Amino acid sequence: MFDIGWSELVVIGVIALIAIGPKELPGVLRTVGQYMGKVRRMAAEFQGQFQEAMREAEMADLKKQVDDITDAAKDVTKGLTDFDPLESVKKDFDSVAASVSDMDPAHTSTTESAAAGEPVLAAPTEPVVSEPVVSKPVLPEPVLPPLTEPPSEPSPVAPDTTHHVKSENAKPENTKPESAA
Repeated sequence: MFDIGWSELVVIGVIALIAIGPKELPGVLRTVGQYMGKVRRMAAEFQGQFQEAMREAEMADLKKQVDDITDAAKDVTKGLTDFDPLESVKKDFDSVAASVSDMDPAHTSTTESAAAGEPVLAAPTEPVVSEPVVSKPVLPEPVLPPLTEPPSEPSPVAPDTTHHVKSENAKPENTKPESAA
């Protein structure tokens, strides 16, 4: 804040010692320190209030921006909720029909003629040219053999592959079980 170096402080201290005297100098320095503390507290309080006012101003500005964005979003969503594609197509169709009827004054619509009680005349028919219908080619489904075929008759060529091996410990097949006596 003040640009005072050590040499200036020494000069001020020597002048204060001579002017005030060594006996009263500590009391004067204590009083000066108390006043300096009060001045610093007041400066800090002022600075805090100033910063708070700045924050409030910034918050008010931010709140205004948020409100503007919210209003714009509401306008956009209102436009989206009011959007009816069928209604817009109907309006386009009606405007094209009106422009066609304005171009051909001899041509009156059947609803206007019927409403007026006039006989409704059929409009001259023009040949309608339609595009050929192209369909996807139909591919035949592949015929697959069944996964398992039932066995028919054994092949006479195939030899019998079952071998009956008799061991010495094997019991004869035609014996009756021994009963306990």
